[in-house]
Amino acid sequence: MGERVLIVDDDPPVRRMLARSIAAEGFEVEAAADGGAALAAVERCAPDYVVLDVAMPGIDGLTVCRRMRSLGVGSSIIMLTARDTVADRVLGLEAGADDYLVKPFAVEELVARLRALGRRGRLAGETLTAGNLTLNLSLRVARRGSRDVQLSSREAALLELLMRTAPGVLPRETAIVEIWGDAAVENVVDQYVRRLRHKLGDPPLIDTVRGVGFRLRR
Repeated sequence: MGERVLIVDDDPPVRRMLARSIAAEGFEVEAAADGGAALAAVERCAPDYVVLDVAMPGIDGLTVCRRMRSLGVGSSIIMLTARDTVADRVLGLEAGADDYLVKPFAVEELVARLRALGRRGRLAGETLTAGNLTLNLSLRVARRGSRDVQLSSREAALLELLMRTAPGVLPRETAIVEIWGDAAVENVVDQYVRRLRHKLGDPPLIDTVRGVGFRLRR
């Protein structure tokens, strides 16, 4: 069974074109025409990836992304947007997106980004452990004590780097190169560390090493 992609776009020709193109690359494809249908589809088909247009009537893409993350959806989310300012990218990251593409874009690039997100952490079910924290790399699920924590693709990638580096310090620059590359925006690592701290709960597991980066307590 192929990996599942949910395409969310209110423009029927664009939605059909993306569905055909992505299906031709071996993915299983579902499509939704608006935000409400997208939220219902996520519960029904549990996609591995969501390709989500930002500018939709009714429930826009940013709101859909936030709701998915608040529901614990761990799918990798790529936002499609016509705007490429730093502020717009920050809004997408803060909403929980893993990547973004600016319209117009080549479908080949979208497929390449889907595959790149899929490669992150897919290591035959390998599990990392640090104290009472474990991370299943293929499922992108952390467990602290008896509590499961659903993570986005980039949250899982950052936690993986922290766990592999511990008890050493993970420099911000290393995290940016390994996880975000050209998609990095100002303070992106700090934003994701805050999200990880919130999801992993108290007592905090991630310390800030001023001027350098972050360290995971073991």
